[in-house]
Amino acid sequence: MVIGKTQIMTHLSVLDLSPILEGSDAAQSFRNTIELAHHAERLRYRRYWLAEHHNMPGIASAATAVLIARVAAATSTIRVGAGGIMLPNHAPLVIAEQFGTLESLFPGRIDLGLGRAPGTDQVTARALRRNLSSDVDQFPQDVVELMHYFQPATTGQKVHAVPGEGLNVPIWILGSSLFGATLAAELGLPFAFASHFAPAHMTAALAIYREHFQPSAQLDRPYVMLGFNVIAADTDDEARFLASSVQQAFVNSRTGRPSRLQPPIRDYEQSLMPHETAIIEPVLTCAAIGSPRTVRDGLEAFIARTEADELMVTSHIFSHSARLRSYAITAEVRDTLS
Repeated sequence: MVIGKTQIMTHLSVLDLSPILEGSDAAQSFRNTIELAHHAERLRYRRYWLAEHHNMPGIASAATAVLIARVAAATSTIRVGAGGIMLPNHAPLVIAEQFGTLESLFPGRIDLGLGRAPGTDQVTARALRRNLSSDVDQFPQDVVELMHYFQPATTGQKVHAVPGEGLNVPIWILGSSLFGATLAAELGLPFAFASHFAPAHMTAALAIYREHFQPSAQLDRPYVMLGFNVIAADTDDEARFLASSVQQAFVNSRTGRPSRLQPPIRDYEQSLMPHETAIIEPVLTCAAIGSPRTVRDGLEAFIARTEADELMVTSHIFSHSARLRSYAITAEVRDTLS
């Protein structure tokens, strides 16, 4: 992509929450995920990530490592990973073993993104962990412990990740605040910011990460991935109609009414109360909704503003065929920018 006199090469990847549609079930969501992964691989997206969420009626990717294995088995070249694993829910050794297994099965294709949020509410977090003694403040130490399990064994080491030890599993830090940016910079790891649903601190987080980045064995310079919502269709009007499904999801979730992904509603935004409009407006700052030309302009402007190395594109669309079409349009737009 050429913007002014500066050439910016920004990769596009896919974030899939394996949405459960109203009137459907998780089994169909998984079939849709496999078809979308095939589609993304053909369209030359760089990676395909799934995310850990729990007790959410509209998201089927709770057993994230299991679903990653299925997607990786169904594809052959695209990188597959977690965006992310919520590490406070797990012992670091367990995650090292799971992703060591995945890397052993699919060498050179597995990514491990780590977040410190529970991916759910506090009641469900307690059900996941039996207690909440695994404090999120331990997240940096847990990340370092997990990284240690992927290192070659040292003399006298008593606990080993088998498989996992000595394997090259790239680790990412995920975040929606300044905390993740600081940790990723200190550890010299790539940083993925959740701007697709929590963009408020994006600019400050990127500045901190880039300014304080310390080179590491994994990475010699800062590398930024940003979440970005794309709803692409043949016309702006059709895209706005399709976007009402994800808008409903945001409003329902943040007003305590989580639901399966709902069918689109014509002129949905006009029906909203002011406090509901306020939920949607920040998210639209990290979105491109419209025709190919509108999406191209949106991607170009966002990349110019952030200088992101990679965008993790999420397209939460009720119609599976329209979702496939949205990713195809986005790939076509990408090819006009590179």
